[in-house]
Amino acid sequence: MAGPPNLSDEDRARALAKAAEVRRVRAQVREALRTGGLTLAEVLDRVGEEGIGGIKVKAVLTALPGLGKVKSYRLMEAIGIAENRRLRGLGPKQKEALLASFS
Repeated sequence: MAGPPNLSDEDRARALAKAAEVRRVRAQVREALRTGGLTLAEVLDRVGEEGIGGIKVKAVLTALPGLGKVKSYRLMEAIGIAENRRLRGLGPKQKEALLASFS
């Protein structure tokens, strides 16, 4: 197995800053879902943006008001979404099914 990449201190600092920014964006999206600032449809439209496509579907669904871990799991299972699937990896039919279940 390969070890960690050999990065200069500057490259490592840039990578850490980028990772922190992505985590901040993902946290903001989940918080906006919790408070009603964003809808599921809006989040699915923004999948191409930096950091948003990497959010796990399970995290997005549990952030929605009234949907906990169990309901999220059952919904994902019924639609056919793997537990470790990220938003970027959803197919068009899976997106449609998710949106239909909340309309």
